[in-house]
Amino acid sequence: LLVHYFRDRPDPDRGLGLAAITRDLDIASVKPALIRQLVAEVTDEELFRLSYDYVGDLAETVALIWPGEAKSGEGHDEPSLGEIVEKLRATSRSQAPATLRELLDTLGASERLALIKLATGGLRIGVSARLAKQALAAFAQSAGSGVEVGEIEEIWHALEPPYEALFAWLEGRGDKPESGALAPFRPVMLSHALEERDRQAIAPDDFTAEWKWDGIRVQAVAEGDVRRLFSRTGDDISGAFPDIVEHMSFDGALDGELLVRRPEAEFEVGTFSDLQQRLNRKTVTRKMLAEYPAFVRAYDLLVEGEEDLRALPLDERRPRLEAFVEPLDPLRFDLSPRVDYASFEDLEKLRLEPPHPVIEGLMLKRRDSAYVAGRPRGPWFKWKKDPHVVDAVLLYAQRGHGKRSGFYSDYTFGVWRPSEDGEGGPELVPVGKAYFGFTDEELKQIDRYVRENTIERFGPVRSVRADADHGLVLEVAFEGLNRSKRHKSGVAMRFPRISRIRWDKRPADADELATLEAMLT
Repeated sequence: LLVHYFRDRPDPDRGLGLAAITRDLDIASVKPALIRQLVAEVTDEELFRLSYDYVGDLAETVALIWPGEAKSGEGHDEPSLGEIVEKLRATSRSQAPATLRELLDTLGASERLALIKLATGGLRIGVSARLAKQALAAFAQSAGSGVEVGEIEEIWHALEPPYEALFAWLEGRGDKPESGALAPFRPVMLSHALEERDRQAIAPDDFTAEWKWDGIRVQAVAEGDVRRLFSRTGDDISGAFPDIVEHMSFDGALDGELLVRRPEAEFEVGTFSDLQQRLNRKTVTRKMLAEYPAFVRAYDLLVEGEEDLRALPLDERRPRLEAFVEPLDPLRFDLSPRVDYASFEDLEKLRLEPPHPVIEGLMLKRRDSAYVAGRPRGPWFKWKKDPHVVDAVLLYAQRGHGKRSGFYSDYTFGVWRPSEDGEGGPELVPVGKAYFGFTDEELKQIDRYVRENTIERFGPVRSVRADADHGLVLEVAFEGLNRSKRHKSGVAMRFPRISRIRWDKRPADADELATLEAMLT
């Protein structure tokens, strides 16, 4: 669909559509608060509240409830995407209400929905920035230029919407856009999950082993006076981690895992919950920097000085990585140690009993592997620990968004613990929230159960009946647990998802909080 769109739409529309999908289109004059203000002027407040509760999505509700019919048709040509974006970008904050209202009056319901999503940055259609770039490479192949996705990713940060120079290059009509930016992002090499068929190939002479740490993959790049910290998708997260950036006293590009250092903890590595205190922030306080100091555990060296090392075998890059990291501040950069093993059975034992709970499993890498962008099959494998599983009871359900806006699809669940006063019977306390892991048919079944067993409503959230004899038991899988002061239960799950609906189980048979607490010891 994207390839057809890039081929059939003219400039600048196709580039603006691409920017909307990759969330690189910024229209500063329109915010959700303005949308709410406008709809309040044209419809009854209570009618809108009830409609919004039913639909579950602001843009869709406004698009459907806005009065009047579209004026496109005879004498009214539908505006192009380029015209819409140009008009909105040229609009000041003070002019924005009148401009947006005029557009909403002119367009039909579907176009209104697209307009609001576009203007507020909410055009989420299940396409990642990486997939969009893969579509650009496929478009280039169809146009005969043969540009690869890695080439696109390497210059992406030097490009701006509507990407006309990019499309000219992909179609063979222009030169490759120059990436004049210092310290650019290099496309990351990813791994495949180890499957049964892969196991026979794993041997010490061919594959190295490392621990898989529970942080986020990053790339630390320094060139000249420019220092940047990128996420694995190429987002610049330098602003949230000044304590890393100021210690990037090198010229090159490191691949590694971003973690939080906790001196009081074994291995001095904090949990993912600790790291979350630092993620997705534009600025960080001194207190945050002191309580959750970040560091990078280096996996690989991509560039040293002006030399690109990615084509070298891993066993040649590793000693250069060791020498590169050695002079750096050890509190901000250290080396991911290799794990010795003599047989596959050794690895199996190590995976099941890692020396630290922050370890997710093992990484297995071919010694002769080059550093290749994307996810090539064969060179690198990840072998994660099996997920933990508990039976929990559904407590609350919340409406979803997008295609799930008509269903209760976000579920809070709990387990049993003795009553706080010690006099009553056991009580349920929340331990997690999940919104995936089930099929569309199971979603409909749970939604029906929620509607038929609601006991209280809190806006878009419903509380469902949950006691020893009546309730819905969910089998929940999760990657790990952290202690949490924010949760009544004192624990927080890592990556919980619904693995099964246990229609066959009584709520009284669900797990106890003590079972989860034992996992923390």
